Amino acid sequence: MEGTPANEQVASPRRAPSQQRSRERVERMLAAASALITEQGSDAMRMGEVAERAGVSIGSLYQFFPDKRAIIWALAERYTAESQACISAALKDVSGAEGLRQAFSELVDIYYALFLAEPVMRDIWSGTQADKALRQLELADSRANAEFLVAVLKRLRPDADPIELETTAFLVWQMGEAAVRLAISVERQEGDRLVAAYKRMALRELVGD
Repeated sequence: MEGTPANEQVASPRRAPSQQRSRERVERMLAAASALITEQGSDAMRMGEVAERAGVSIGSLYQFFPDKRAIIWALAERYTAESQACISAALKDVSGAEGLRQAFSELVDIYYALFLAEPVMRDIWSGTQADKALRQLELADSRANAEFLVAVLKRLRPDADPIELETTAFLVWQMGEAAVRLAISVERQEGDRLVAAYKRMALRELVGD
């Protein structure tokens, strides 16, 4: 399957801070940007507003983030790293069908709850759809998450075709992301039903009835 391999890092458009003071300044910038996105959305956010709220000069902001896209990218990388750590921890010790059923269901619920609670995550997702490089970052994230699931499936089905398992796992993650994003775009009651339906369909594919 073509695309960005899970172990291939997509190049970030921003400069990474090397000193502690710079890292702290970048943290303030990202916190300010996140708050502004929550309040008004990324389209309305202005670089000058980010600098002012972070208490830095506009030149300092541009030193690390050349444009708004670089800020969105950095926030996306952060959420990606956090989600991968959560998924890895939830799946690393799963060895049976029932354990996979429970862990997978809980992960979907956590992902759904995060999107409901964090407007900035919804805005970041919207940004990835219009930016080819950000879309590649998202695909790389899905492939990495799928690898955690593949490891479990190989323990459950040691004789299965590994390519088939990889395909299934990657598709399950992609469909899950789509299902959650659909769920947050409708009324909460319907969204809950959509997420529950996705979990049932995915688990039938992963562990059977």
